[in-house]
Amino acid sequence: MGKNKLRKFAEMEEIDLVLQYPYSVLKDKGFDLRGNWGRDFFGNDNPIVVELGCGKGEYTVGLAQRFPDKNFIGIDIKGARMWSGATQARRQGMTNVAFLRTSIELLSEFFAPGEIAELWITFPDPQMKKQRKRLTSARFIDLYGQVMTPGGLVNLKTDSPFLYTYTRQLCLANPQALPVVTDTPDLYDGGAPAEMADILDIKTHYERQWLSRGKTIKYLSFRLNLAAAPVVEIDDSPIDRDDYRSTRGRI
Repeated sequence: MGKNKLRKFAEMEEIDLVLQYPYSVLKDKGFDLRGNWGRDFFGNDNPIVVELGCGKGEYTVGLAQRFPDKNFIGIDIKGARMWSGATQARRQGMTNVAFLRTSIELLSEFFAPGEIAELWITFPDPQMKKQRKRLTSARFIDLYGQVMTPGGLVNLKTDSPFLYTYTRQLCLANPQALPVVTDTPDLYDGGAPAEMADILDIKTHYERQWLSRGKTIKYLSFRLNLAAAPVVEIDDSPIDRDDYRSTRGRI
């Protein structure tokens, strides 16, 4: 491990808005903040918004700057990545930001039912060969349903035509459980809804990379109404795979 990465890990231990549980399952004693994030960490009852696979934390911090009436938590397993967002938030004295270093698959161990109001999934690995690892698969949708408020909003931003098409088809195949709110194959070519105008200039490291390569950014948002109907997985074999190599990190 390089000296720079070791320095970042050491600094992360000193940042009070960072919580690190990369390997702990916590089933024996539980997680103190589960069900109590608003009261015990943020000191308010504002809605909690979570970014999955937050990377460097650009989106988590950018949203928190624009929406002080909401609390934002970025989750990633790679601690050296989120160092950037964590140090920026600390430097600016932000009080509505937290970072949680853990596996997304452990989400229900850190959040109680109904505790999350909104999810952002920004430029995840499309996992074209491994449906169960795909962050918008029925498996993960069921996991989100364990911690989100009924009707909670899920936002997907991706450059991947495959992931966009797959998620869109999953929603269309489950219209009661996953009603679509916004659907655009090109967010920056007139496809953004008016309510997103304030956040279009928030761009992650990967987003800038894909835009510089001429890739279009797709955006899909949908509600989680899992009480209305169970989510049925779809056959993704007919969906064309992406024709370019991804350099995204793994979950």
